[in-house]
Amino acid sequence: MSPETVFNLANTLVLPQWLLMIFAPRWFVTKWLMNTYLIPVCLAVIYVLYLFSGGSINFGSFGSLSGVKALFSTGGDGVMLAGWVHYLAFDLVAGTFIVRDSQEKGISHLFIVIPLFFCFMLGPVGLLAYWLIRVVHTRNLSA
Repeated sequence: MSPETVFNLANTLVLPQWLLMIFAPRWFVTKWLMNTYLIPVCLAVIYVLYLFSGGSINFGSFGSLSGVKALFSTGGDGVMLAGWVHYLAFDLVAGTFIVRDSQEKGISHLFIVIPLFFCFMLGPVGLLAYWLIRVVHTRNLSA
């Protein structure tokens, strides 16, 4: 498959779990997906396949910003796709954490819809938004 096709496939693969976590967080299918990590594991397989598709990776490149920039600029579509899939996988894991943790802490799901959206679109921004909600909720419980 071409990197463009896999890019579209990976984007499509994460969408059902995101939608379920937003609209049906307590449904057994949603819980099953969150507990099995099936989609992030599928993404991890894609990641490994495409990360090494362009040849060997110079792991020393990760030691500097210029090294990472060079890795992405010379690694081709496979390395770029692997980078994108990396984001998709870890943002989904972060979203899963948000749903689980909010349920354990008794935070209303209405309060986490916006952080989930931001986690889907901007990763760490959503995690930060959830953390702020969690801090406020935790302080309100102890007051």
